[in-house]
Amino acid sequence: MLRRLPILLAAVWTALAAAAAVGPALAAEPVFPPGTRIGLVPPAGLTPSGQFPGFEDSARKVTIAIFDLPGGAYKSIERAAFGEGIKGLTVRKRELFSFAHGMGFLFTGHAEIDGLSVYTYDLLINNTYTGKLGHVAAFVRVHVPDAAHDAYPDAVILAALQSVTFRVPPAAELREELLKDVPFKFGDMAGFRVMRVVPPAVAVLIDGAGDDPVDNPYVLVSVGRGAPEQADARARFARDLLADAPLKNVAITNMESMRIQNQAGYEVRADANGPDGAPVKIVQWLRFGSSGYLRVVGVVAKDRWDELFPRFRAVRDGIDLR
Repeated sequence: MLRRLPILLAAVWTALAAAAAVGPALAAEPVFPPGTRIGLVPPAGLTPSGQFPGFEDSARKVTIAIFDLPGGAYKSIERAAFGEGIKGLTVRKRELFSFAHGMGFLFTGHAEIDGLSVYTYDLLINNTYTGKLGHVAAFVRVHVPDAAHDAYPDAVILAALQSVTFRVPPAAELREELLKDVPFKFGDMAGFRVMRVVPPAVAVLIDGAGDDPVDNPYVLVSVGRGAPEQADARARFARDLLADAPLKNVAITNMESMRIQNQAGYEVRADANGPDGAPVKIVQWLRFGSSGYLRVVGVVAKDRWDELFPRFRAVRDGIDLR
């Protein structure tokens, strides 16, 4: 599903009349995906997704994905949106867009995704607030296949986007409660705290007072299926996974197979640059099982590597599958 929903490396619009026209079809209150600060009033027919943060009509393949972004990621997306865009995506219009809590940039277009012809609506948000909410950078992407456009016309989608709103981030206790929805549990968080959980199989831990992974060390833990069984294929698999990290100039410095909790595993270390250009160091561990793998990735500023590496390893060694 995430492959189908890539983040864009892609006169104020009010739409008040459209909102009034479709108001009865929308729920009264915004809905927030678990653990996120961004919510909206989904159109009738869309329900919360169990595959990504957002909403979907699985029968019609209509999706609304909501991404709460660190500042560095927002800047990369904005550059892509106003620059080269994404192959296969045709942008019809770029414009300012007003919504419940501010202003953003709306990009409407058309694309071919996995052989499906879809209408696309991409809302980029970068708002600065005071108080507990703080800075909010977000990306909301809507995909409506051509065959579903009559059921979800522009007016309905624009009204939903106009309802985008924010809330104070969930308390740490709530975020940790969300861990019950992922297929692993932490025995030792090594001083990290839960920053975000993306059901069904991703959790992000972070160190420090803030929630921006550009400024703080973090650990990403996920579970996947379909890992190769042969040792040489596993090396390629590990290298390819790391190549997809949202970092710049990734240069592998060491790769080796190892046992992790008495299971076949693989470690990859690398140097890179973060979204802000600062040098970082990365470690990725894969623990292979009979039908899939557990992935643990630690990222930290280069000058803090010696301090954080033992903590990354403690997190890795304390993870058990449910």
